Amino acid sequence: MTVWSKAAVFAAALAISGCSTSMADLPGAGVPSGPPARPKGTSAYLPVHDLPQDRRVAIKPAEQAKIQAELLAARDRQAAEAAVTK
Repeated sequence: MTVWSKAAVFAAALAISGCSTSMADLPGAGVPSGPPARPKGTSAYLPVHDLPQDRRVAIKPAEQAKIQAELLAARDRQAAEAAVTK
């Protein structure tokens, strides 16, 4: 098979694959046993306005100070290790 015929076969397969169905729709093509049932109807629109609830609970100042101290200590350890390896 020449290079051009291989390229033509590849191009034809690529063009045809755009019109193919999903693998999940084919019977016995890799569908796991006991899959969840598909929804009967889908919404026409994505739920873009379904927002999570507001998080009104802030971190307590003592917890925030502890986290900041841990982060600063980790930064200092990494800087010290980087200075030693240079």
